[in-house]
Amino acid sequence: MKRSFSLQTGSPVPLLVASTGLIAATYGLIRLAYGLFLPDVQEDLGLGPAAAGAVSGGASIMYCVAALVGFFTAARHSRALVLLAGAAGAAGAAGMAAAGDATWFAAFAIVGSAGAGLASPALVAIVQQNPATRGMPRAQAIVNAGTGPGLIGAAVLAILLLPDWRLAWWIAAGATVIVTAAVTALGPRGRPNDDAPAAFPPPAWFRTHLRPIVAALLMGAGCAAVWNFGRVLLVDAGAGATVSVLSWGAIGVGGAAVIVTARWVERMSPALAWILTTSAIAAATAILPLVPGLTGAAIAACVVFGWAYMTGSGALIRWTAALDPDRAPAGTALLFVTLILGQAVGATVLGAFIGGAGYPLSFLAAASVALLAVLPALRGLHPVPLGGDPRGV
Repeated sequence: MKRSFSLQTGSPVPLLVASTGLIAATYGLIRLAYGLFLPDVQEDLGLGPAAAGAVSGGASIMYCVAALVGFFTAARHSRALVLLAGAAGAAGAAGMAAAGDATWFAAFAIVGSAGAGLASPALVAIVQQNPATRGMPRAQAIVNAGTGPGLIGAAVLAILLLPDWRLAWWIAAGATVIVTAAVTALGPRGRPNDDAPAAFPPPAWFRTHLRPIVAALLMGAGCAAVWNFGRVLLVDAGAGATVSVLSWGAIGVGGAAVIVTARWVERMSPALAWILTTSAIAAATAILPLVPGLTGAAIAACVVFGWAYMTGSGALIRWTAALDPDRAPAGTALLFVTLILGQAVGATVLGAFIGGAGYPLSFLAAASVALLAVLPALRGLHPVPLGGDPRGV
């Protein structure tokens, strides 16, 4: 009987490393690195501010579409979805590297964003289906924290290579191919999982997820200030290019720290972890515009923000898994789409608000929205989940 190639082992470490690497590549090196390399791209290709904003919006839409594909397919076709995620991410990065004009660059930037949207639900399913990682509650948090090392890698590439942004994108494409191959070889093999629940959840599933949906939307809107305007704030305050890039890397350092703190956080309920992390996002967002000229304080705020954002998104995965373990990949896709939609709305509103109100007041408003994300987790901390763990969230 012919069998598919696999490097599965009894240890969870190889799969966790490869899966974390795929998140690092598709999020940190590709999707989120767009803003890091954008100034040099604009100088070379003549991509104006309006066009750059349109590309960012298009990439967010593509991310959401890809995540919705994962919503319907991840539980049954996780391995195929990993391959598609890697292909989209690598093609997008290689296309941006080779783009001869702004139009082609924009098109491939949007394509590349699909890799991240596909990777998250696919890897939730992969981790759940693999015997070595199935019993590790912190496994999902470790994999999700891959964005942190990816951001650090992007910052290192920026410091070493800019203004040669093309080489940076080629390296990102190559790294994506390598980690995709590793996850495919190490992940579960065989036929698609026909025992997975039906593709579209029942209405009760959506009702049960109302609180995390509202929470994700508010957190997304609240964190939009740092993600979209944090580096601009620092540069406007007089920070040099190196300091602003280091601050971006500091967000990655905070995100990578999730791997170290995962065991501590997993002792909390998802709701408690959510309250802690969204409060930290609010604090870091409020503090950053008050200390833009203080390099150490600004970098510390970015570290806190990075840790809180990655830990909070991991708490969303645990929250949906506590409500219905069998549909955790679908729940992850839904909540991450909601998170990105919140960021898109927040960025749009803040972009209009900053011109008149300035950065401190705008960032304080964003921090207030992030703090509101605590409220859905304060109510009903112990609902009866649809399946599995009666302890709830």
